[in-house]
Amino acid sequence: MGSIAFVGLDVHKATTAVAVAEGGRGAEVREVGVFPNRAEVIERLAGKLASGGRGLSFCYEAGLCGYGLQRQLEGLGMPVSWWRRP
Repeated sequence: MGSIAFVGLDVHKATTAVAVAEGGRGAEVREVGVFPNRAEVIERLAGKLASGGRGLSFCYEAGLCGYGLQRQLEGLGMPVSWWRRP
């Protein structure tokens, strides 16, 4: 496996905003874009981000809109963690 990228997801009912940080402290964070929150779009995006053997670690803010996405990504074999606002 090559490098690892950390993928942040801001999940809403209709859309998901995606940002990526390459592994390592102080790595640059780049906005990938805002995508329709549909299973086929997310699956295609995950495949594209993982191209070249790069490992991915996803994180999203826990909430009603993100639980289905978490299950989908885990079903694709992707590690997913969540964060809840205090």
